[in-house]
Amino acid sequence: MNVIGNPETSTIPADHISGIRKLIDDHPTWSRRQISQELAARWNWRAANGVLRDMACRTHLLKLHRRNLICLPSPRRSANNDYRRWTIPDVPHTTDPIQAPLADLQPLHIIPVREDPLQRQLLKCLIHRYHYLGYRGSPGESLAYLVYDRQQRLLACLLFGAAAWRLKPRDQFIGWNATIGKQNLPLIVNNQRFLVLPWVQSCHLASHVLGQIAHRIAADYQRYFAHPVYLLETFVHPQKFRGTCYQAANWIYLGQTTGRTRYDRYSTIQQPCKDIYVYPLTSQFQSLLAETRSSPLPLSPL
Repeated sequence: MNVIGNPETSTIPADHISGIRKLIDDHPTWSRRQISQELAARWNWRAANGVLRDMACRTHLLKLHRRNLICLPSPRRSANNDYRRWTIPDVPHTTDPIQAPLADLQPLHIIPVREDPLQRQLLKCLIHRYHYLGYRGSPGESLAYLVYDRQQRLLACLLFGAAAWRLKPRDQFIGWNATIGKQNLPLIVNNQRFLVLPWVQSCHLASHVLGQIAHRIAADYQRYFAHPVYLLETFVHPQKFRGTCYQAANWIYLGQTTGRTRYDRYSTIQQPCKDIYVYPLTSQFQSLLAETRSSPLPLSPL
């Protein structure tokens, strides 16, 4: 992605801010969406398949707005993309305790959440209510799963989405350069949420679920998004979790994040540093991810 200014500087260039302010002043009737789309086009913020990263630009503008560096027009809808304002409808679900050895729960049934709106609402409700990060959505290509035991009792849910744009330990582990990394980033997916429901207790369940997902997710991405994936990644908050289930499932620890967010262009947005784990889906992942492609990855089906 081409970026205005130097992303390594600690302050945002004045001409970057003044350019945004001028666009807003010149178009007083434009919505936030129109502003973000115009700026994304000017800055050539595009995904590997050529689509404008409108949501990335909008998130960047919202952060500047909150810091009083720019003044965005008022939202035109009562609910916007600020996840803290989202209202996730409650979906009735049982919370009866499930305490059993893993063998008594098998075979597990892992259901991709794609077509059924009730399944989507249930997944959002569970993550919003029981995951410490809540549900924030997942722009771009994303795939979620619900996990049931052999009695069709719900045990866990997972959400996979876009990989981190830049991640030094991961990029060094792969061995690709910035140009190839930008092109091939959709071939990596991030396990953004993994929730074993709080009333479920079963030793080794979490690592077993991760293993089952690893066996099928490449085929699922090929089916739904028409391209393969070769590597999984995730971030674990070390002050809250030890990453035991990922370690038991043979994920590889690479180090820690720098504490920057996905849309932090100027090293000004700090978050807790997190442990980085990856899981190769093929032994040839390094050569496949470092391969130069003659054409962009296909557009995702609608």
